[in-house]
Amino acid sequence: MTILGVTGPTGAGKTTLLREVEKLGGGVIDCDAVYHELLRSDLALQSALEREFGPLRDESGAIDRKKLGAVVFRDAQRLETLNAIAWEAVVARSRALIEACREQGRGLVAVDAIALLECPLKELCQLTVAVLASPQVRVRRIMAREGISEDYAWARVKAQKPDGYFIQNCDHVLVNDCASAEEFAILARDKLKEWTKR
Repeated sequence: MTILGVTGPTGAGKTTLLREVEKLGGGVIDCDAVYHELLRSDLALQSALEREFGPLRDESGAIDRKKLGAVVFRDAQRLETLNAIAWEAVVARSRALIEACREQGRGLVAVDAIALLECPLKELCQLTVAVLASPQVRVRRIMAREGISEDYAWARVKAQKPDGYFIQNCDHVLVNDCASAEEFAILARDKLKEWTKR
């Protein structure tokens, strides 16, 4: 089974690539979704976060992500601590999900994580691919997808790592300069087959 790490900036086309993984019969592990699910269900993670950052519950008793964000996003050291705690839980859960895909007989699993290259998830992957697109294209896509202003979309794009970082640190780069999502899907499928020799 091939374990493919997928990363790259927002709006570049990672979702299209991941859909092609699924069409080829592969599994997809969305690490953001895994983290959000663990925040809801993993009592050990919840306890670890509250031990470190103090009370974080909302009125319903769930971890309040905005409250947690307010604590860590202005303090690089505390954000690093949060990442270490979160990554430990996400990596453990991702390992279990990868094993489940192996038991199902899947030949390919994609691990989707925006911070893949900075965290221990990278060690789970045999190959890494960055999906890239020009900043102008990404801004257009983010505005259309999320209904946000152009200024806010540019702020998000500029806050992310430059293309060179991904090019330098990934095994493969897939540039999405296609005229349509359908065209990019064909390119992504061909590359997936090539990388995994399927």
